[in-house]
Amino acid sequence: MSAKPVRKAVFPVGGLGTRFLPATKAIPKEMLPIVDRPLIQYAVDEAIEAGIEQMIFVTGRGKAAIEDHFDIAFELETTMSGRGKSLDILGPTRLRPGAVTYVRQQEPLGLGHAVWCARDVVGDEPFAVLLADDFMVGKPGCLKQMIDAYNRVGGNVICAEVVPDEHTHRYGIITPGAADGPLTEVKGLVEKPAPGTAPSNLSVIGRYILQPEVMGILSGQEKGAGGEIQLTDAMARMIGDQPFHGLTFAGTRYDCGDKVGFLHANMAMALSRDEMADDVELIMNELLEARVEPRRAA
Repeated sequence: MSAKPVRKAVFPVGGLGTRFLPATKAIPKEMLPIVDRPLIQYAVDEAIEAGIEQMIFVTGRGKAAIEDHFDIAFELETTMSGRGKSLDILGPTRLRPGAVTYVRQQEPLGLGHAVWCARDVVGDEPFAVLLADDFMVGKPGCLKQMIDAYNRVGGNVICAEVVPDEHTHRYGIITPGAADGPLTEVKGLVEKPAPGTAPSNLSVIGRYILQPEVMGILSGQEKGAGGEIQLTDAMARMIGDQPFHGLTFAGTRYDCGDKVGFLHANMAMALSRDEMADDVELIMNELLEARVEPRRAA
């Protein structure tokens, strides 16, 4: 029997963004730009490439900028048209009417809670989850790679990445089974294991394809690591009842929930743009040379 198609994607965007304060006091962290597009736009574009039809944003207080971003900006578009400027650059920000839903997460109780808040919109269908601050760059995109794998194996597919052993305590970690190229059977999951106790160094990162039964597990509101309702814990309870695989992404991930990772992504994407790469490289070289000069003088 063929796998039921994945048509819906959940974007948990209700977090407080405390690691980027004060920049995120009034601006959602998902609206922070990588060169000239906000993080959330990249995630939505990735979902559209993968064939997602319904975008479900789980928001919180202070997130109106996300809704505005994907709405029609009448004044801006009228002014641009009047000045003879193309509106093509705004095309990706205008989602098809009826293709976007906003759900409020009233308390920041964890990723599992945010996903559970979308239960009525998800219904009884498999769905994707995309975390915008895991910025994924590849061709095809990460979610497209995962959906191609899902169409072969069904069940649940999560994105996996090999991390250094000393970093496993920062992630959900997979207990691996049989491997078939980039696809690894998931035998177990543990959220942020204590240093030295991880079952592997294959981590779970911010892309998931899940069956709707996970919502029933999340409804128990059980708290895990950090006192939050953990999505990893709910997924772990589905292992053995449904097929479960991790797909190692063929591409590059930038952790844009971290300041250094965010700057890394900006530099990498700027250098990938033909119209600015030479100028950016010149600036970077000048900055590096200025940093080295005082050391030479010493």
